[in-house]
Amino acid sequence: MSALGHPRVHLRRTGSTSDRARALALVGAPHGTLVTAEEQTAGRGRQGRSWSAPAGSSVLMSLLLRDPPSLLPLIAAVAVCDVAGPAALIKWPNDIVVARPARAHARTPPLAKLAGILAEGRLQEGWAIVGIGLNAAVVLDQLPPELRGDPGGDGALPAATLGRSPLELEATLEQLLEALELRLREAPEAMLDAWRARDALYDRELTWGSSGQEGSRRRGRARGIDGEGRLIVELEDGARATLSAGEVHLVGLG
Repeated sequence: MSALGHPRVHLRRTGSTSDRARALALVGAPHGTLVTAEEQTAGRGRQGRSWSAPAGSSVLMSLLLRDPPSLLPLIAAVAVCDVAGPAALIKWPNDIVVARPARAHARTPPLAKLAGILAEGRLQEGWAIVGIGLNAAVVLDQLPPELRGDPGGDGALPAATLGRSPLELEATLEQLLEALELRLREAPEAMLDAWRARDALYDRELTWGSSGQEGSRRRGRARGIDGEGRLIVELEDGARATLSAGEVHLVGLG
């Protein structure tokens, strides 16, 4: 049994497990405090997107870590992949994805989102919350059409699932906590190698930047991550740029 996850607050329904974990952090909850829920009504991801899943179908958790490592989001991503299996890949910066069968006109296999990770906190106060939503037992046919079809116009990916039983959610949670504990102890170089082996973007053409401003959308080819977890992009003129945050979109997903 993992040392993480104690104490634990489990909720039948809540707005956001991360909001509850943050409140506990602010009143002095110890390292390893875990908040889980059967259902979230205001779960969130990056770029203001919501995280939606039917009740009792997903691992919904937020973990409080005191003195968190700087590479926490990458560590969490590798740990989720450890649990999800060999087909799981990481789409920088925070999505765990699997490849869907490619359509004839698509140059790269479309991706579907299996899990999302959001790390936030107050590093100056020595704590962070890592929130994870993992589609462990989601039945895709029960999701809204926009979550099981093609990537949306806002760059959102359709959903994927591990296809496990709802009765396996607790065991999946324990596996995830154990994987997190092991990866947190691992040397950064080994963890980065594991992350790179799961890189869903490597050598793929992508765009980033705001599409609403003239000339602000940029294009390049992903070349992995550096030692700080920043995405390396080779530009069309051969120069390289590094992205520390933000949304990227694969070119040619159809």
